[in-house]
Parts: sequence; structure tokens; C-alpha cells
Amino acid sequence: MCGIVGAVAQRNIAEILIEGLRRLEYRGYDSAGLAVISDFKISRLRRVGKVSELQKAIEENPIDGSIGIAHTRWATHGEPNETNAHPHFSNDTIAVVHNGIIENYESLREELKLQGYVFTSDTDTEVMAHLIERERKSSDSLLSAVLKATKLLKGAYGTVVMELANPDCLVVARSGSPLVLGKGIGEMFIASDQLALLPVTRQFMFLEEGEVAEVTRRDVKILAPDGSVVEREFEETTVQHDAGDKGKFRHFMMKEIYEQPDSINSTLEGRLAQDSVIIESFGNRAPELLDKVEFVQIIACGTSYHSAMVAKYWIESMVGIPCQVEIASEYRYRKTVVCKNSLFISISQSGETADTLAALRIAKEQGFLASLTICNVPGSSLVRESDMAFMTRAGAEIGVASTKAFTTQLTGLLMLAVALAQTKKSLPQEEISNIIQELRTLPNDIKHALEMDTTIETMAEEFNEKEHCLFLGRGEQYPIAMEGALKLKEISYIHAEGYPAAEMKHGPIALIDENMPIVVIATKKGHYEKVVSNIQEIKSRKGKIIGIVTEGDKDVRELADHVIEVPETIESLTPLLTTIPLQLLSYHIAVLLGKNVDQPRNLAKSVTVE
Repeated sequence: MCGIVGAVAQRNIAEILIEGLRRLEYRGYDSAGLAVISDFKISRLRRVGKVSELQKAIEENPIDGSIGIAHTRWATHGEPNETNAHPHFSNDTIAVVHNGIIENYESLREELKLQGYVFTSDTDTEVMAHLIERERKSSDSLLSAVLKATKLLKGAYGTVVMELANPDCLVVARSGSPLVLGKGIGEMFIASDQLALLPVTRQFMFLEEGEVAEVTRRDVKILAPDGSVVEREFEETTVQHDAGDKGKFRHFMMKEIYEQPDSINSTLEGRLAQDSVIIESFGNRAPELLDKVEFVQIIACGTSYHSAMVAKYWIESMVGIPCQVEIASEYRYRKTVVCKNSLFISISQSGETADTLAALRIAKEQGFLASLTICNVPGSSLVRESDMAFMTRAGAEIGVASTKAFTTQLTGLLMLAVALAQTKKSLPQEEISNIIQELRTLPNDIKHALEMDTTIETMAEEFNEKEHCLFLGRGEQYPIAMEGALKLKEISYIHAEGYPAAEMKHGPIALIDENMPIVVIATKKGHYEKVVSNIQEIKSRKGKIIGIVTEGDKDVRELADHVIEVPETIESLTPLLTTIPLQLLSYHIAVLLGKNVDQPRNLAKSVTVE
């Protein structure tokens, strides 16, 4: 959940490090720092707050060098302050930046203290710095020292190490936290996300689990955990950096909300035949493997978990096979029973979500038929380690609150449900053709839904000085209600909960009064009459109702205080359309309350630690 950048070159790399951090700030923004070797010493600058504070410090106290490391932090061990900011030193000779959590840092810390090492921070990372410095005394190279030190660590780390005595190389190590190497002309770069390096290179190489590497200006030497040399080539990325600025929008989140028609169109492109889904879109072996599937297990976290819940409705109704959905952090720590011919599906925007990745690795030992990931980042760990991968093509998503990543996940999962139905022949061809045609019009339908933006902005005033909100939906709209509540919580800090509409009377109805806004998804497709009855129950208790309805609706309009219309479509596609006004509503409420929409407190974009 932090950002790492490193570089070894012949030119001054301070500005490259700063720009890389700026592009990774969505991963952590409690503090930032950098260190470079110059004038026969390691010079370091650290600041609390955003990367802009570090930029100011560089302008006031210029430092330059041709080798350096940098970090933007999301605090796990130790409060956000300058002392705890990275990079961390050991005896002014070793500098370290680190993502992840070292679980045995306390015992290592006590051991190192007894050996005379002095700690100046509360972080687990400083333990790594001292441990590497200790191992360096009995090693013939920094690479060897890092390899020995990492064998003593328990937990997750993506780390870059710099040594004063060796000012022409960096050493990197990866276990559970991603690192990517970038190749320039006579220079090398390192980052926790290739997004940071796109301005300086298109040639990338990903470190695999447990590997350690020595990086110089012209060469990379990779060692496997057993010390053997690994041969790997750099590859040119196809990723396009489309999120470098906000354009005409005030925030990245709003920009990304408005990008959804294009991102969904990209997700569909080349994957639909005239009246079917191209099954090979999920991998070359997909036709063979999907034909054998008798059970589906989906694991995910956060927003991705909500997309998985919607997919459960689709798979069971269209395909007629059982589908189980579980939060990854729960799945990985309980005993599970794997059904015969089960497909294991992981969903993650980043492809590096720690719990999801750990669950996949466990699943690979449990006898699943195959694994499939729905992911937005080519080359990420989930993509590399799964048997099949479906790339959502949402493009870089900078806003911490997921928007276009969510709707492209839904698009991909609906296509998967249809692909399974085609393989199993569980739906009439006429129905499949109808879904395909509606998918083709989906980007335009979303554009139409976005036209409610100005109306929704006015409705946001209903939430001024409100502290709680309920979101209600039935069937496929229940997970969308949960997602709407999550968005409001994430960026406005208003307490919100998503419930199945009928479950309201089993407890939540006690909360309803004239001060409680209730957002109800009541589209014509999906238990409409039942939801209208729920709205009448809310109305009788003076709740403030915001209805998400199908265009032309009259019944809900008569009952609700506010109505937001979405285009009419088939039932399976309605979750993609009702999501849009919920995103817009949360956004405008947060702006009205003066919150930091793109970087909400305590949150970071990629959760690469437990």
C-alpha cells in the first residue's frame, strides 16, 4: 500500500524519483522521502504529508545524484511522521525502502539491539536496514547480504537497498509485495507499479516471488530463493498512461466516472461475435476448461467482492451451476471443501491484493480444475499466476474509490456467465443474442445515465449534516446497494450500510426517521412491486427517500423525495447502470462536505499488505 521508486543512471535522478512518487501517491500519502548518493555520502530528505511537501523540500534543499531510492508511505508500523518516513538507514551506509509488513520484526529488533544497533523509528523497515548491514559484514556483496537477510524475515516485502560503498548498483527483493524493473538506455529503474516509470521507459521485467536482484545501469542479475541465477528478458508494455492529469475535471474520481463508457467499450472490444461471447477471451484453454466446470468459487476484497456477489446471481441463473463468493481474507484462513471440477476465480483491480493473491496460491494446492483472474493490470501477480486471465482494460485508475474498475469487472463477469451458458447450452440462443446486443449498447446507456449528473449534484445537499444513510436493493441490486454504501463511506466519511430491501424490517427499520436518507434501487426489472412496498414502509416512517428508477417510472416518483432515472435495459445489465448514479451521488456529497475525494483518509489504492 506504499509506493517505491528507484533509479541508477548517469544523469541526476532526483526529479525522476519525485515524478515517480507523484504517480504512485494513490498508494500512500502519509509521508514521502528519498535518498541519493552524492558527494561520498547518502543524502536524504523526508517530509510528512503528500509528495508535494517533499517536492518543496527538494526545491529548498537541492540534492542530486545518479543513484537513489524514494518512497511514499501508508503507515502500518509507527505513526505518520518524519522519523518513521522512508528511506531508513543503518549506520549511514545502508538505505532501505520497503512495502509490506515484517511479522517477526519485534524479535529481530530485540536481537539487533543486543548487538548494538540503535533504532530511531517505530517501523518494521528499520529492522531490515540493520539486518542487511549486519549480514553485509560477512558477505562478499550487497546482493549476497540481502539474500541472507531476507531468509530471516517473515511476512511480506518489496524492498530496494542502496549501499554507500557501492554507488553503482541497487539490490531489490520481493516476497508478497510487487516490484517491477524498467530498462532505459544505459540506465535502470525500479518501482512498485510500472505506472511510475512510463515517462522514462516502456521496457519492463517483473520480479517473481522470493527473488532477489542486483540492478546496475546496464545489467540485472536475478537470483531465485535457492541462490540460482534466473534468466529473464525485458518486455515492452502495452499499458497506456491515460491518467497523468485530470483534464477538465476537478478530481481523478470524476474523470474516471466519465471514462466508463470508453473503458467498458474497450473491455468489450474484440470479445463479442455477432451473437455470442468469444470464449477464448478468457484464455486459449477456456473452451476446454469451461466445458468441465461444475462449480464456481470466487474470492475478492472490497469493491471487487461486490462485483463477485453480482456475478453469483448471473452464474447461477444463467448457467445453473452453484457459485460461492467469499472475502479473500476469510477464505485463506479457514478449512475449505473443494467440489469436483471447480473453477477458482480471483478478482482484483491491481492484481496484487495481498489476501486475494494468498488465496489463489492456497487454491492452487487444493485441487481446483483451473484458476481464472479478472484483473485490470497486465503482468501483475494474479495474472501471471493464474491459469487464465481476463483483462478488464479500464486503464489506470488513480482515485482510491474504485469506479471504472468496478463496472469493467461487472462487464467481464457478465461475459463469463454468458460464455459458461454458451458452453453448457443452458440458455436459449435467442436470450444469449439479446444479452450480446444489450452489451453493445451499454456504453451509450452509461453516457445517458451520466446526464443525471447535475440533478444528482443538487440532491447531494440532502446529505448536508447527515451522519448515517441506508442503501437498499433486491436481487442483483443488493450488491450494488452495498457498493453504493461503500463509496459513500470511503470518500465522505458518512456511515452507510447496504441491505437487501426486504431485510430492512429485520432491524434497520428501527433507524429510520425524518433525518435518515434512504437510497433505494427500484428499477422495473427485478422485484419491482416488492421494492415499492419497501418504499411505502419507509415513507410511513418519514424517511427521506432517493429512488434509483427506470426512465418513465411513475409509482416510485409519487413516493420518493428525489428520483434518479437510468435507461431501461434487460435485467442482467441493470446493475451496471444503477451503479453510475450511486458513484455520482457519493462524489458530490464528498465535494459538498469538503473531503479529499481522490485520497480519502486512512485509505490507499492497492492493498498489498494483510
